Amino acid sequence: QVQLVESGGDLVQPGDSLRLSCAASGGSFNRYTTMAWFRRAPGKEREFVAALFRNNGRTYYADSVKGRFTISKDNAKSTAYLQMNSLIAEDTGVYYCAADPSIILSSIREARGYGYWGQGTQVTVSS
Repeated sequence: QVQLVESGGDLVQPGDSLRLSCAASGGSFNRYTTMAWFRRAPGKEREFVAALFRNNGRTYYADSVKGRFTISKDNAKSTAYLQMNSLIAEDTGVYYCAADPSIILSSIREARGYGYWGQGTQVTVSS
């Protein structure tokens, strides 16, 4: 049973950078595990942010964060990261890490495709 714990959330100003971490434990976490980040803004549904797909190692992003956010993972440390640059107020929300060893490519943007979730970490972008 994989357990995910996010960290790194903070209150920052527009234009700042922040790196979120997602530490995995309790199961098999390797290059065959797809990792993803989702977020939920106040009053909105949970939305896809980024994913690193297990099969091809490629990364996928929501249009709203493309060019500003980077997802990566360190298999040796069983940790995934989300580097967020040029943050804007619209990036505010609770960020969730998700993982799954068998998700297919066509489902990586759908929360229901992931079997494992962290508890979330708060990111607030405000001046």
